[in-house]
Amino acid sequence: MAQSRSSGEALGASYRLVERIGSGAVGEVWRVEVAATGEDLAAKLLRPEHAEDPAIVERFVRERSVLVALQHPSIVRVRDLIVEGSQLAIVMDLVTGGSGRDLLAANGTLAARDALLLTAETLDALAAAHARGVVHRDVKPDNVLLDGVWRPGRTGAVRVTDFGIASVLAERDRKTTGLLGTPQYMAPESISNGRSGAPADVYGAGVLLYELLSGRTPFAGPGTDFTVAYRHVTSLPPVLDVPAKLWSALETLLAKDPAARPSAAEAAALLRRLSESLPALPPLAPGDAPVDFAEVERPATVVRGSSAASSSATADTVSDAAAPSAGTAGGSVVGEAGREPEPELGQAGSATVIRPLVRPRDTPETAAPEQPAHGRFPRPDWLTNRALAFGALGIVLVAVVVVGAVLWLPSALRHSPTPQASAASATAFQQDRPLPTGLSVTRQARYDRDVGEVTLTLTYSAQASALSGSLLEVVPGIGSGSGCPAVAWSDDSVTAQPNQPSVTGLDVQCGWNLSGATVPAGGQITVTGRVPVKSSSLASGTQSALDAWLQREAAATGKAVGDDGVSGTAYPVQRLQGVQVETPARAVSQTTLPVTLVPVWPSGPDDLDPLYRSPSTGSPSQMLVDVAGGEKGVRFSDGCSGALAVSSDGLVVTALSVAPTCTVRAVVGNFANLESEQFGITTRD
Repeated sequence: MAQSRSSGEALGASYRLVERIGSGAVGEVWRVEVAATGEDLAAKLLRPEHAEDPAIVERFVRERSVLVALQHPSIVRVRDLIVEGSQLAIVMDLVTGGSGRDLLAANGTLAARDALLLTAETLDALAAAHARGVVHRDVKPDNVLLDGVWRPGRTGAVRVTDFGIASVLAERDRKTTGLLGTPQYMAPESISNGRSGAPADVYGAGVLLYELLSGRTPFAGPGTDFTVAYRHVTSLPPVLDVPAKLWSALETLLAKDPAARPSAAEAAALLRRLSESLPALPPLAPGDAPVDFAEVERPATVVRGSSAASSSATADTVSDAAAPSAGTAGGSVVGEAGREPEPELGQAGSATVIRPLVRPRDTPETAAPEQPAHGRFPRPDWLTNRALAFGALGIVLVAVVVVGAVLWLPSALRHSPTPQASAASATAFQQDRPLPTGLSVTRQARYDRDVGEVTLTLTYSAQASALSGSLLEVVPGIGSGSGCPAVAWSDDSVTAQPNQPSVTGLDVQCGWNLSGATVPAGGQITVTGRVPVKSSSLASGTQSALDAWLQREAAATGKAVGDDGVSGTAYPVQRLQGVQVETPARAVSQTTLPVTLVPVWPSGPDDLDPLYRSPSTGSPSQMLVDVAGGEKGVRFSDGCSGALAVSSDGLVVTALSVAPTCTVRAVVGNFANLESEQFGITTRD
């Protein structure tokens, strides 16, 4: 690694590294602590040497965007994305019960009911991902985490992690440029033609179930990792000593034909029905892997090794552990379509690998014509002198046509339009630190030379509380001397109009008011705009110019919302810095305690326009709705050991008994651990 990390080191503005709990091909997994609350989370950190690679950064950012949209009890929840200089990390829930791999190491095999239910919960997570257009592509025990200590009969413990190599389901019919997955768990179609979709995840779950029942994967045995992968395509899984209906379900999940497998949701329902009918089936005794495998009847084309290319192949994947016990380093092997396996590809294992493929040659090899015994061909009867003459004339005519084409074609091509694919010539990324309200902003700019515009994509993410209202984005001109561009915003989720200083109080050039945005708690929304650009503005140094422009946009927006010379309540989601909890200096026992939540702006606290007053009257302020979702985002609690009582909805505080020093604690949206100044509670006299 380019630099080492140590316990106690800051991660972004909100976290602190505690201890390293795992590592993989391109990153490390650390236990981290939330600085404000002390809560323990897990963080997957990209290695610093990869942070300068735009392709890896793009995949890393995309991984977080995919994960944050996956909200399901059986999926590890993503909390935050850190992008700060060469430091990139995904922060997610810490799952402490180990993994399916640890469970197998401790138990060898599981009873049928436990294996079926654990696999069914894994399929629940996959079904939720498939419904959102995401496939996992690396289902294995290492990526199935357990929430807490597992015991026989326990349900609801599964947390599937490491969707870092997931792909969009709409691309499932596109051939990949390499094998990506773990050989012992890869579906036949992933090996034979590089295709991977939702059925491949179901196949991986079938391998998982087989392993939980028997203590080994169906095609584990002697040979290299390619040999193991080859068996998925050409061999039948060894039959287990289980009831026929259970083996029939396993065969269905492990079908060679993707179309013959059930969906993840159907498979989960099937396994649950089986678990009810096999409650007392004991675990199988672990056995050795077989040496020979029964072959399938149909031939198959698979990917095989190419020694010429393998020497220069490199691993290229953002696939690390996302929690304490997941993720292993990937290998690197090259393959091409062929008939026979390459014998030297390394030892088989359960590591995730990505393997570039060398495309097969289009021209088949042909054998040289067999020479006659006398050294020359005899002249056929039909080859008369007249036929030879006509043949010579034909050759001359063909030559004339070829010469004419050579002379004419370049000129014709110069004057004939040739359709070309419109491709972006540069892409830039930028991500802000999370704001105190929990808002995170990720910016992507993609320049399309053919169209002459930059597509600007803004991704707004929220943490603990839903966020709404108006958002400010400053979009400067591209290139020196350019004025404010006429951005064409194309999203129906917001209404875009130029910022009006007379209304908002923010006098900023090129500012846009994006109103009507609603970012769900733990979720995100995207807003897209098209920015016209003159070709001369990005003619030279396209990538560096685009990077500089995006950084300038982010800096201008940050400067505008952080201006301490501006007063007013505009753009609270971006401008609110904190919340003060204010109470009277003295309270009387057995009375309701007045509590006021005062917003703190860059210019300081604003007592004249509070966020909230308790007991409340009328509707909550719009500011409170924007930053905390209204009253549901406010909760008060006793800070004086029982001297205060709080209503069941957490909104009304009552002084109960005498106390010389007392405080009120509060949570307001993403603002946690708020506490008032000390006050005393006395009797009425």
